[in-house]
Amino acid sequence: MSMSETVPEVAGSGVDAEVVRMACQQAVRSIAPSWPLDGAVAINPHWHRIHMPVRQVAARLVLLGGINVLPQQAYLRDCWNQGRITRADLEVARAQSAIDDLPDAQALVAALYEPPVTAMPLVVDELDDGAGGTRHLPWRGEIMFQLSQVCAAYFDKDQSHWLPRAQHGLYRFWTDTLRHEKGLGMVMGLPGLRAVLRGLPDSAEAAMHWALARLQLPEAALEPYFEALLLSINGWASWCAWLKHQAEGRGATDRHLDELLAMRLVWEALLLECHPRRVNQAAARLRMAWEVFPQRLATVIHRARVDELWQMALEQGFQRELADKLTTPAGDAVAIATTDVQMVFCIDIRSEPMRRALEALDSGIQTRAFAGFFGLPMSYRPLGAQASRPQLPGLAFPEVEVEDQILPAPGASPEAAPGRRQRLRRLAAHGQWQNTTRWPSTTFSYVEAVGFGYLRRLWQWLRPPTTPRHNDDHYGLPHAYRALARPRLVGVPLDRQVALAAGALRVMGIDRQLAPLVVLAGHASQSCNNAHASTLDCGACGGQSGEANVRALAALLNDPEVRAGLAREEGIDVPESTWFVAALHNTTTDEITGFELDLLPASKQARWQQLQQTLAAAGDRVRRERAPTLWMSADGDVTEVLERFRRRANDGSETRPEWGLTTNAGFIIGPRALTRHALFTRCYLHDYDAQADADFAVLEKLMLGPLVVTHWLGWQYHASTTDPLHYGAGNKVLHNVIGGRIGVFEGNGGDLRIGIPRQSLSDGRSWRHEPLRQTTVIAAPRHAIDAIIARHEVLQRIIDNGWMILWQYENGRLMRRAASGWKVLG
Repeated sequence: MSMSETVPEVAGSGVDAEVVRMACQQAVRSIAPSWPLDGAVAINPHWHRIHMPVRQVAARLVLLGGINVLPQQAYLRDCWNQGRITRADLEVARAQSAIDDLPDAQALVAALYEPPVTAMPLVVDELDDGAGGTRHLPWRGEIMFQLSQVCAAYFDKDQSHWLPRAQHGLYRFWTDTLRHEKGLGMVMGLPGLRAVLRGLPDSAEAAMHWALARLQLPEAALEPYFEALLLSINGWASWCAWLKHQAEGRGATDRHLDELLAMRLVWEALLLECHPRRVNQAAARLRMAWEVFPQRLATVIHRARVDELWQMALEQGFQRELADKLTTPAGDAVAIATTDVQMVFCIDIRSEPMRRALEALDSGIQTRAFAGFFGLPMSYRPLGAQASRPQLPGLAFPEVEVEDQILPAPGASPEAAPGRRQRLRRLAAHGQWQNTTRWPSTTFSYVEAVGFGYLRRLWQWLRPPTTPRHNDDHYGLPHAYRALARPRLVGVPLDRQVALAAGALRVMGIDRQLAPLVVLAGHASQSCNNAHASTLDCGACGGQSGEANVRALAALLNDPEVRAGLAREEGIDVPESTWFVAALHNTTTDEITGFELDLLPASKQARWQQLQQTLAAAGDRVRRERAPTLWMSADGDVTEVLERFRRRANDGSETRPEWGLTTNAGFIIGPRALTRHALFTRCYLHDYDAQADADFAVLEKLMLGPLVVTHWLGWQYHASTTDPLHYGAGNKVLHNVIGGRIGVFEGNGGDLRIGIPRQSLSDGRSWRHEPLRQTTVIAAPRHAIDAIIARHEVLQRIIDNGWMILWQYENGRLMRRAASGWKVLG
């Protein structure tokens, strides 16, 4: 059982056990999860605090951890001095604010030069006198390094071949490690540490009370103090929160975050127990400081009104441009009757340039946008894999499973079994070969055996190849079987298949009239030697390629039995002449690849060949537009430009293979006619027709799904920019991967780094990403939007507490949702 869920069995702190339990529970709940590297799902790191207004969270976190939730003063000063924020922007922000008695513009500018708020002290801060005596690091750094190294060893299940014994939980593993490090007390300047360690309780619950008995903190301060301790090692706390999230999804419990809190609290008490001087004065100062925490918090919340106003002023430039585009009269949309190809892309901001290029090059192509997991709440098991992985938004858990199956094309009949068996043999042989590099007795013999055979790999690093993207899920699979390994739903009853197909068609908005050829285009990135590669893949697919999703859905929609069920049970007629093709948009090189073309009917072959030429031309156009943003030349023929992009994607030294979702700032839910006349490269776009959604059930799904996911994405980038120390992954050049997939250290220690790497946010001289809250525009009646928000607390929290700005579009007019109701924008 979790410590935050049960009353501790040992109560020797003098504090009521129920008070400790509740304080622990609240602190643990405040930490948002951080996903592992191989499925990095962007998340709002303040997600578990959205029940509070954004300025209250900003005040709380700057006090508890020195964390900046809103843009830092230095950044805002630069924006003001450079004209990025104008006096008019400040006045508009003042007019839109619901806060009374705001300072005037002159006082607001003066506030940018005020001293920053100082964080509440912990024991490490009260005792720290810098690097002196026998210590080489401040206390905070020493404790961070020790806890982080212990966590790295304990949680590593995939990378190290020499694993420590850790069968009794994280807390016991930590205490055993401390007791075996005989020189730790001397190194840290803590005489008597070994003797105190021998007397530590064996359970995390008892250790909490042991530590509290020595700290003697006010009861009212326990919860914020616990939260401050977790924030002091927020990277590992976020990893433990992910383990807790995953366990709860299985209906289980996980106590690692509780144990990490106990470890961090015990270190506070150990310093007081073992420090040779100034302990009484430090403890007294600590208690006095935390007794007045509520008053300090109220003062800082009042000050945060100004910070929030500057955030609003920063957003005015983008919002003004967005409003101008949306209210500019649009040209006539291409009629569906003239369309012979529909291409459905992910709502990802990187899809918009490709969509516009295709629409410009071929009037017979209608492009649409849909959340990148394409409505399949699935897990995916590659051929021969022992485990499956989620391919859906991080908020959800898989409901159906997709597996690779060796399926020959009609008329062909290769055996199915050898593909899987051959892949497993190859993977096993590769694993044996890799083992020769990992054991001390074989390291030198490996070098001698390989010799000049390694030169080819070295040459590929010196001169990256121009090969296209390959599917890592096919690694070890014979080439003859790669085209035949097809992702398919397994164990799903027909009625459920029909329901999934109907849901996807309705939310895509193509359930009423389908083109003869419908291309479902998922997306993936391409990079080499990139620990954060999954952050460039599809966020809606759990940080994976969208290939498996679109291939499984295309097969589902092409199934005659499913089509018959759609007509019979859902009233959706899929013409016999319509065929669905799965494709993948490589967002690094802007190439689009089709799949399972050996199943394409003969009647569609000519149109597909014509479409491929259009796709190639559109890709060339987009690459030439993107080249200057990546410091690349756009000169040369089609092949030359494409090879430059491929070489960049295959370059192991390239820290910016592409910009990913950098600059994202908006989300538009509405018809393509609303956005087709202008370029919206900073917005996620999701097709939606309110007139075809009589009961607004589709809108409700969009507001509970893509709206929340894009909110997560926006705040991940926002937080990594406003506070890169706590919520950014740091410098890619200095990264060391921990546990194969857990995360990275920047260098050889410190906290686990979470969030977006600096190279994905900055061009090396200035921030490329602007920390703006997402502005969401919904083209639907206000009463429908309000009714959906009223039914769902999560939407109320995101919108009413200032974590997102919501606009409504109708008949060429924009309105903004405020605390007092809808207001005309302008």
